[in-house]
Amino acid sequence: MQAPGNTPARALWMTEAGRAEVRDETLPPRGAGEVVVRTLQSGISRGTEALVYAGRVPPGEWGRMRAPFQAGEFQFPVKYGYAAVGIVEEGPDERLGERVFCLHPHQSRFIVPEAAAIPVPADVPTPRAVLAAQIETALNATWDASPRIGDRIAVVGGGTIGCLTGWLCARIPGTEVTLIDLDPSREDVAVALGVCFAHGDTASRDCDLVFHASGSGEGLALALSLAGFEAEIIELSWYGDRPVTLPLGGAFHSQRLSLRASQVGAVAPARRSRWSHARRLALALSLAADPRLDKLVEAATPFDALPQALPEILGKSGALFHRVLYETE
Repeated sequence: MQAPGNTPARALWMTEAGRAEVRDETLPPRGAGEVVVRTLQSGISRGTEALVYAGRVPPGEWGRMRAPFQAGEFQFPVKYGYAAVGIVEEGPDERLGERVFCLHPHQSRFIVPEAAAIPVPADVPTPRAVLAAQIETALNATWDASPRIGDRIAVVGGGTIGCLTGWLCARIPGTEVTLIDLDPSREDVAVALGVCFAHGDTASRDCDLVFHASGSGEGLALALSLAGFEAEIIELSWYGDRPVTLPLGGAFHSQRLSLRASQVGAVAPARRSRWSHARRLALALSLAADPRLDKLVEAATPFDALPQALPEILGKSGALFHRVLYETE
């Protein structure tokens, strides 16, 4: 049975490179197996959304980089994003009023299949629940890398993904995890998450495992220099259409280093046969129960102010996670 249509909604559209606006929309009638969600908060994935906002997604990646409920195309206009927490307003009786996480762009209300509305655990507050997609990315990175008990681990880049990756690795007994960033304010974040902090010139070398998440070629070069003999460097940054130059003429070959990409679009091979995307996302949501993650979600902007605020939000080098607040009428 379909619910009546004409439900109002407001959505953020990126209309051209460096410009965005909030547009009024009317939701279609809800179909069988669907729910209407009223958004409480959404989150800005700064690295990816900055490249989308600047029009720097390479044409060859337009298909692979589509968000699950994206509207429009990367050549603009485009409705993009993948971190929203809201309340089920319409749907099966047993789901009404349920708080859910959805991989949906920034929008005040939206319709998704029931399976795409993942229940948020009661012990996870909404500001932390919005982090679920980023936690999922960091979780998948650890599955790709398989850190071991006692490993010396470096994480280059103290943005949201780097911080979350270090936080997860530090939960493994005996690991020595160091977050490396140029911004000295990241030391407070590292301490809150239970990891060490260093600048590039003070970081320990001879690491067993290195994650790179700074989004810069210089950061990736530093990551290579921190790796010990036959160690692995996991690349978490995505550069869009920007080329990166690396110093592979140094110790890269003599140290027999491995440089490997990790990307959340596919479940890591070691788990792929047993873990669905939904199961992985549900685990990420449960991990957000850790109150230490509050340090990552302090910044927030009202939804209506987002078009004017985006240049500053996306332009902050190394900025942490930024939440978007919606009216709760």
